[in-house]
Amino acid sequence: MIKVSIIVAVGNNLEIGKDNQMLWHLPNELKYFKNTTWGMPIVMGRKTFESLGKTLPGRENIVITGQRDWNAAGIVAVHSIDEAIQAAKKTDATELFVIGGGKIYEQTLPLAQTLYITRVQGSFEATVFFPEWNEDAFELIKEKHFEADEKHAYPYTFQVWERKPLN
Repeated sequence: MIKVSIIVAVGNNLEIGKDNQMLWHLPNELKYFKNTTWGMPIVMGRKTFESLGKTLPGRENIVITGQRDWNAAGIVAVHSIDEAIQAAKKTDATELFVIGGGKIYEQTLPLAQTLYITRVQGSFEATVFFPEWNEDAFELIKEKHFEADEKHAYPYTFQVWERKPLN
């Protein structure tokens, strides 16, 4: 069994992107993302992959696309969430990380056991949003806050949420 986790950075209004780009540059958040996902399969939509411009090293890169003939070097191309999970199970990892974008988050949220959410304290103009989610279905198990500084224009908080067991 592989655990499905979501990792995302969101603004105050669940903003995550605009025109296939991130809305902020927070070096510590990028380091957190890398350290958290290292060695694990990462699942993303094709547009998210194209916005990255390359595979992310140290991780199995699984890209979900509706284009049957689409492929790119260093990635595993699949056509559904189920296929992505099956591809991730072929690794020896115990956890897979969904890294975007909005439609992929929406489809995987019901499956996610853990949410790694970076809350960026600000409101941003965006075209892509993280889906509304029921915080009552999850328990906040870890939280660490950082103030803005010379390298980080916005204060931000790392949060880890675990899905509560069904009664």
